[in-house]
Amino acid sequence: MTLGPLEYTVIGFDGNRFNGEIAKEIGKVVESGTIALVDVVFITKDIDGNAAVVELDAKDDPRFADFTGMLDGLMGLLTPEDVEGIAEGLPTNTSALVLLFEHRWAVGIKEALIGAGGFLVARETISPEVLDRNEAGPSRAAFGHCR
Repeated sequence: MTLGPLEYTVIGFDGNRFNGEIAKEIGKVVESGTIALVDVVFITKDIDGNAAVVELDAKDDPRFADFTGMLDGLMGLLTPEDVEGIAEGLPTNTSALVLLFEHRWAVGIKEALIGAGGFLVARETISPEVLDRNEAGPSRAAFGHCR
């Protein structure tokens, strides 16, 4: 089985106000086959800076109820050191949903690239916030080193 490119995203929730609503939108892209979840971790950091990892399969926690159908087949590739590093970088009184996902839409492209003897030279994700800050639209300044 060929894996597509992997990416991780950390989504923060100020004031530890995570309520689980985001699961519905994540579920849509998983169900469509656009991405596949590889690992999912929830971290919470209290006002004193103490971090804890919360299992999303906690069936008695309604915040995680909509995630249960998406947790089958996770590969658990995030290491304890990865999670610890993410937790250290979180501001106090913040929760974070960490998603490691595979870009399933890119599997065919990856196979074609390999079949053609090609290789990936660079790949970078440009956030919408970077584009918003650039009033003139995409430019070399917005994309850093890209030409």
